[in-house]
Amino acid sequence: MPDHTHSHDSHSESCDCDLLHLLNGVDEFARNVFPGDKELFRSLANFQAPHTLFITCADSRVSPELITQTRPGELFVCRNIGNIVPAYGEMLGGVSAVVEFAVLGLNVRQIVLCGHTDCGAMKGLADGPGATADMPTVQAWLRNAEAARSVVQIRGLSDEDQVVQALVEENVRLQLTHLRTHPAVAARVAQGLLQVQGWVYDIGHGTISVFDDTHGRFESLGSARARLLKDTTG
Repeated sequence: MPDHTHSHDSHSESCDCDLLHLLNGVDEFARNVFPGDKELFRSLANFQAPHTLFITCADSRVSPELITQTRPGELFVCRNIGNIVPAYGEMLGGVSAVVEFAVLGLNVRQIVLCGHTDCGAMKGLADGPGATADMPTVQAWLRNAEAARSVVQIRGLSDEDQVVQALVEENVRLQLTHLRTHPAVAARVAQGLLQVQGWVYDIGHGTISVFDDTHGRFESLGSARARLLKDTTG
């Protein structure tokens, strides 16, 4: 009979080391980071006024504040598997509540929906239901991205990496459509009080591509910035 004691002990030691790593990080924050920004944290102690709702994947490689170089208090972040926003009424739950609260309660001015390269959720979607057969909750959740798979399938792509990347982009487009079905979002957008934008973050290159609604395609960061500056200056 195999002895699992050693592997179990090794796993426990690894968990202990990981927890210690986190606690050491908190200690570093309390000692060296917090004191340097004490006024900022004091101003945030009883009030928040984030300008942006940032919806992205739960993937550990995606760090919204790092990517956007924003400070505490600027982003209201919603993370889930596959940066999914169920259409209004489909799954009234955490994501819907976050969207509603961010728009109506916090009056955010922007919503950014950010996908990323090498997304495990999109890989699972590409592989079909069998890939997530042992994860029924994940499987049910990914049904909210099924339309993206249908669109990509008809393109006849054979390369797996191309399929996944196409799914990542198509999923951002789909979730933007879902997002606009939420009454709070639809109303604020119609009033000109809210902007919605879709991004894809390239993990390996540290770049962002931005979805251009007008032309229905993703564009470079430089092009998106130039377009926004043109709109701002008239």
